[in-house]
Amino acid sequence: MKRNRQKPDAYLPWVANIIDRVQESPTVFTWRLQFADADIHRRYRFKPGQFNMVYLFGVGEIPISIASDPADEGLYDHTIQVVGRITRAMSRLEPGDQVGIRGPFGQGWPMTQAKGQAVLVITGGLGCAPVTSVINYVLQRRKQFGQLTILQGVKRASDMVYSDRYTAWAEAPNTQVLLAADQGGPQWPWYTGTVVDLLKQVDIDPLRTLVMACGPERMLHAAMHHLIELGLPANRLFLSMERNMQCAVGHCGHCQLGGRFVCQDGPVFEYPRVQDLMAITGY
Repeated sequence: MKRNRQKPDAYLPWVANIIDRVQESPTVFTWRLQFADADIHRRYRFKPGQFNMVYLFGVGEIPISIASDPADEGLYDHTIQVVGRITRAMSRLEPGDQVGIRGPFGQGWPMTQAKGQAVLVITGGLGCAPVTSVINYVLQRRKQFGQLTILQGVKRASDMVYSDRYTAWAEAPNTQVLLAADQGGPQWPWYTGTVVDLLKQVDIDPLRTLVMACGPERMLHAAMHHLIELGLPANRLFLSMERNMQCAVGHCGHCQLGGRFVCQDGPVFEYPRVQDLMAITGY
């Protein structure tokens, strides 16, 4: 099985400064980071869809998708949801504090293949960070891509993050944004239902559209099945998978998915590579 060649220091975290912090929701925040070492700052490069291992000194380490655009001059964003001990401790950090970074790791989105194509972004729940880099990448290079359609679904209206960004994205040229909540409530201004339902409101050219999606696997499986029924070839569907990634270098085995490791062979997969595994409940 082919593996990426790792840097000699792939196990060692580099120190990064928190430059800015945005509270996206009561349980979600975004850091803007910059490496403390000027040489690392100059050399660091990533592709949309890759992730870093973010280390809080004395507490622990977790994998977090890079949400910003690669052209942001060495400043890059991590959007983090508070779900446990490590993220709770991270939520208390402020600009001026420091964290450790290992990365970038994994396979990114097929942005070269997407040039000249329509891009359909589908995301569910709070897992929108892996595709945020796609959206930023397309909007920064708008003339290189066709129609950009962004579908975001959440369980409850209060789960919606990035509300201001969705409004700004909807105003960009040749861009459509559709939002849905399973439980909308009286003040919810968008669609009440699932993100899969939103696909019925989108005009799709099956042979000129690439799909990039992330979120709960049940939603992803349903969305991919619907898109294939609409005539999209399975090799035009790409998913960002989530697993318990602890080492990021393919050694610990915690993120194994069949015969693959999400940290190295993913997290972005062409749908046919994981289609059969996604049909197995609890795998």
